[in-house]
Amino acid sequence: MTAWEAVAVFAAGVGAGGINAVVGSGSLITFPTLLAVGYPPIVANVSNNIGLVPGGVTGVLGYRAELKGQRARLTRLAVASVVGSLVGGFLLLRLPAQAFNVIVPVLIAIACVLVVIQPRVAGWISHRRRSEHGGPWLWLGVFGAGMYGGYFGAAQGVVLIGLMGVFLDEELQRLNAAKNLLSLLVNFTAAVLFVLIAEVDWTVVALIAVGSAIGGFVGARLGRRIPAPILRGVIVVVGIAAIVKLLA
Repeated sequence: MTAWEAVAVFAAGVGAGGINAVVGSGSLITFPTLLAVGYPPIVANVSNNIGLVPGGVTGVLGYRAELKGQRARLTRLAVASVVGSLVGGFLLLRLPAQAFNVIVPVLIAIACVLVVIQPRVAGWISHRRRSEHGGPWLWLGVFGAGMYGGYFGAAQGVVLIGLMGVFLDEELQRLNAAKNLLSLLVNFTAAVLFVLIAEVDWTVVALIAVGSAIGGFVGARLGRRIPAPILRGVIVVVGIAAIVKLLA
């Protein structure tokens, strides 16, 4: 990795940490960057996942006030996230590498669509009658989101916000805080698995870890000021670039 490539990876980590704290699509910044500088897809995905964990921590700390009063609910959902992440992580490491190259462009495309339609989803869920705990359907949905996050993870935050918005009677900022915590659990669980049994590039991990920690800290405080259409546009453009790179 050249010095300029290292700067690019670090900058992508900062952007991803900030985006994850606010929206939840940061891997659509870091993963294509790693592909662009020449890393194999699975090594890039594994190293990216581990590197984003510190950004998840700072994002959660930035929203700690909104987490108050959610302990019982999040304890139940945390189990779904952890188990789902383990399943997704094992699938990533056990399925053939060719399967990743086929599946991930589809997942990125779905993630881009979710980012685009997220405002409509938010408007739709705001008119629904919801419950305080979510019930078994929310648990299963969070389990599925955990599988998705353990396998690849881009826009898992958007998925979680959509799920919790449908099933929970809660304000959006508190849902975002819960999303940050559950996403952190998914990434941390997968990271532990990857450290034990996967090939990891620790230079990439270090660059993204420092960058995402800074980005998560800033994003949790200032991210709400970024115009949403601009943020979504950047995410979608980067996601399309990743699809093109993988298919090429």
